[in-house]
Amino acid sequence: MPSEVVNKDLQHERSKCTFNLEEFTVWWVGGKQKLADKRLIEIFFKNQPEFHDKVPLAYASHKEKYEETIRKATVIFSKTRKFLQEQGKYDARNYFETWDFLLGTGLIKEGNPFRLQYDMFIPALVGHANPEQQSKWLDRALKWQILGTYAQTELGHGTFLRGLETTATFDERTDEFVLHSPTLTAYKWWPGALGHTANYAVVMAQLYSKGKCYGVQPFMVQLRDEESHMPLPGIDIGEIGDKIGYKGVNNGYLGFDNYRIPRTNMLMKNAQLLRDGTYVKPASSVLAYGTMVFVRVIIVKGMAYDLSKAATIAVRYSCVRRQSCINPNQPEVQVMDHLTQQNKLLPQVSKAIALKLASDYLWQLYQETASEMDSGKLHRLPELHAISCCLKAVSTADAAQGMEVCRLACGGHGYLSSANFMTFYSVATAASTYEGENTVMLLQTARFLVKSWNQALKGQKLPSTVQYLSEYCGKTFRRLPWSDSLPVIISAFQAIVANKLKLANEHIERRKKAGYTPEESTNMTALELTKVAELHGRGFILLSAYELIEKACQTASVQFAVVLRQLCALVVYGEALQFAGDLLRFTTVSEGDIVKLQHKYEAMLAALRPNAIGVVDAFDYPDYALGSALGAYDGNVYERLFEEAMKSPLNQEPVNKTFEMYLKPLMRSML
Repeated sequence: MPSEVVNKDLQHERSKCTFNLEEFTVWWVGGKQKLADKRLIEIFFKNQPEFHDKVPLAYASHKEKYEETIRKATVIFSKTRKFLQEQGKYDARNYFETWDFLLGTGLIKEGNPFRLQYDMFIPALVGHANPEQQSKWLDRALKWQILGTYAQTELGHGTFLRGLETTATFDERTDEFVLHSPTLTAYKWWPGALGHTANYAVVMAQLYSKGKCYGVQPFMVQLRDEESHMPLPGIDIGEIGDKIGYKGVNNGYLGFDNYRIPRTNMLMKNAQLLRDGTYVKPASSVLAYGTMVFVRVIIVKGMAYDLSKAATIAVRYSCVRRQSCINPNQPEVQVMDHLTQQNKLLPQVSKAIALKLASDYLWQLYQETASEMDSGKLHRLPELHAISCCLKAVSTADAAQGMEVCRLACGGHGYLSSANFMTFYSVATAASTYEGENTVMLLQTARFLVKSWNQALKGQKLPSTVQYLSEYCGKTFRRLPWSDSLPVIISAFQAIVANKLKLANEHIERRKKAGYTPEESTNMTALELTKVAELHGRGFILLSAYELIEKACQTASVQFAVVLRQLCALVVYGEALQFAGDLLRFTTVSEGDIVKLQHKYEAMLAALRPNAIGVVDAFDYPDYALGSALGAYDGNVYERLFEEAMKSPLNQEPVNKTFEMYLKPLMRSML
């Protein structure tokens, strides 16, 4: 704990907590051993002066931000790896969890410049390279002897992979591929670390052999000389410029001028190109998108953690800040005592927990599917792709919105860089477009839902995440009998999805009969389809949260179980009220039931209010991970704000040179 005197209001809040914080933290982190490992490395991080900025990089130039981020990231990585090796806890293949979630928005606010190495480059080698290729490149990547990125998005195309323009044309004479960017829009654009950091990339390009295009395939490409780091001949590479966030990530552009690589640099675990130019297609076309599926899975967990950090900052500040009188005869109250503030912040706390539990469920599905894929079983891959798409869309949209709510809840002080909301917000808003823009992601899920609906109409068995659709197939329209129990509300979301999907499918078929193509008919029904996919994702989140919380409650203490169930009820009630119109349409809920549900929602706010600080404390984020003057454990907000203001370079001198150069002449001129 910090050595400073703790704010008296926060001390009082902590005294009201009704549950054991350590029990909550063990559950949140995933077990006692994980918590012990987490705290061990946090203590190490805290005690390393080189890891912390004396002057915030917000005051540095664009070039200085990049250079300092690289310096700090390499120091952190090297010293942390050595420390973990000494502790016997270093695992190169799982290191991304430690690096990303502990450092991503804490010690390196400008963005982790090595993130693509373990989020996409290494997973791409694991997912697409055959054993011989992995022995050549994977071990070097795991040892960080080469630095890589994943070059897919182009200046003119992103989510629509079939539209990518970069070509890889096989030259049978030399047994090489010729990589080329035929237009400006074919330039790779956006990959993290591509500008000046990475020296290798997994490049997605259209494969041409014997005059025929075989679609997008992954290629291992060296970009820079390993000794001098100079771009290789035929490589046009650089940085794309300043961005809203991720200032230190060095997103780049990449163009090819008939650049040659060996045929064996095509990653051939799934598809192959033989020496004579014969193309051997993969068992499933979806395998080409395996890396993106992995990234979408970890995005959901990242959004949960970042939203919980933003909520921690806002809740702590709201318990320190006093403003306005509820009773005119009493002093100003803690902002958190206003019902409107509780309505802003407590749902963000509960939503973060629900997203984290949904990500746990999704991670389990991913691991099971990946294991089956290694055995040649691919039947669950479309389901994983569909659920990861809609959860990526819902989690990033909700996290971005929730973080903005947290910022606004902190008033003007939330606008300061030292509050650190912009770090989290810029990550969430960026994630809403990278690895698939959210609307496109929802349409991907919708296509799977339409296909599943038609399979159910034929009596076919559906995958587990859409099994509930079978209950509504072939039946006349009926409203789900309503009660405000959590299982029934979750079932209501499934009923809404099924009935909306049924209507959307009918509208598609009607338009096809009117002469429109299947693609045109789907496009004309897109507004319905995206809403169906969103609700499917929300239903999955609520079901995951409910099931995993009930499972935890079986072994939890009574006090902890009460708080967990209150958090679950709050997020379920809140989601139901957001979609009250759909409930009125597809269930037997009445206007009076909606009023009753609103009352129960407000009762949950009141019930959770005494434990607000307890819950965010139990998330167990050290101060440096929050990086916020408003959200420190000691609650000394105003002292920390002033301390941060004093770090400004403009406060290092009483008079800035602009006075003599510009202001004084202006004020003394004869205007």
